[in-house]
Amino acid sequence: MKKLLFIAFLFVGIATQAQDKKTTEKPQIVETACGECQFGMKGKSCDLAVRIDGKPYFVDGTTIDQHGDAHAEDGFCNKIRKASVTGKVENGRFKATSFTLIKEK
Repeated sequence: MKKLLFIAFLFVGIATQAQDKKTTEKPQIVETACGECQFGMKGKSCDLAVRIDGKPYFVDGTTIDQHGDAHAEDGFCNKIRKASVTGKVENGRFKATSFTLIKEK
């Protein structure tokens, strides 16, 4: 009986891992900046946005202030940068599961 329970738990663990792998998203490189200042989006204040396939989306899951001073010379309000992101577009917004700003050379 113990062996049967062990095999059942092992199978559930493997199935769960396989399901997690299906939901893992491949990172993509996108343009990122302040949606209002650089992408001409309508909003109330400076907000982080990404541009995917030429279309800008505000970002959920991270904020403009989590990536430095937005109003610095190389900040999002003054410059379009690149980022490696995972996530999905949902209800007209980009739901980020990861967001890594790419350092400039």
